[in-house]
Amino acid sequence: MNSVLVAGAGAWGTALALQAHRAGRQVTLWARDPARAAEIAATRGNPRLPGVALPPEIEIVATLRPAGLTVLAVPLQHLRGIASVLPPGGALLCCAKGIESGTLALPLEILAEAQPGRPAAVLTGPTFAGEIAAGLPAAAVVAGADEVRTQAVAALATSSFRLYASADAIGAQVGGAAKNVVAIAAGAVIGAGLGENARAALVTRGLAELARLAVALGGRAETVAGLSGLGDLLLTCTGTASRNFRFGLALGQGQTPGDILATHAGVVEGVTTAPAMVRRATQAGASVPVCAAVAAVVGGRITLEQAMAALLARPLRDE
Repeated sequence: MNSVLVAGAGAWGTALALQAHRAGRQVTLWARDPARAAEIAATRGNPRLPGVALPPEIEIVATLRPAGLTVLAVPLQHLRGIASVLPPGGALLCCAKGIESGTLALPLEILAEAQPGRPAAVLTGPTFAGEIAAGLPAAAVVAGADEVRTQAVAALATSSFRLYASADAIGAQVGGAAKNVVAIAAGAVIGAGLGENARAALVTRGLAELARLAVALGGRAETVAGLSGLGDLLLTCTGTASRNFRFGLALGQGQTPGDILATHAGVVEGVTTAPAMVRRATQAGASVPVCAAVAAVVGGRITLEQAMAALLARPLRDE
């Protein structure tokens, strides 16, 4: 496996194309919009990653093609549509994080339905696209089919990008989904001026929710303490490069969800993931009060003040 197709020419897809090139792979970057593909090819740059130059060896295309490894760097809610039209052959590495709003499916569940029998894994962990594109040190997790974990490490790992393999695909996927929801809550706490103590408490309780849901769905609690759980939470709940944190920050400062989304660049995955996660948790019998509060606020059913009051009024219990 030497050829890598990165499907999705957003910031994350472009960063992963650069990373695969650093790892010595033959890389193709696919953009859905032909005009966008032509612009990136002509300028050798992507407006989503200002100042980052794409080497000439990375081919930019608007037509999906077979590859030894296809890296799916598209928003979760568009994953099924893209996966269903992929050309046959090769393993799949999904970089989308979240839960599908209609089906409540996790990324690998979507791929199992859209591409039955095709080996797949997820790439997840604390990774901001701009830093990966710049070649700064980072670490992430590959979880899923054994052969795909091996291929993904070979395709993407370098001295500055360390990849760990995990057999707990459920725990890794839940971590990637939940962190975006908790990041909205963390941003809202800071935006509302409630302080660092409140953020630390909220993130910690969010981590506990993540663990409960992972176990309820068949994952392992210890996965939550790793890069795909705690690591991703730390980055997303504190870094201003996080779209979900910035959304929460604006929410805490009094803006409405609709107004924020109307002016927000990029997809805020936590907005659609929150209600889906609450429904999936309810089905599994897992308690997720922080995620439920976020879902209620972004859905316009309660105010941020009411959400905070409800969380603080929960019965006292042992940790």
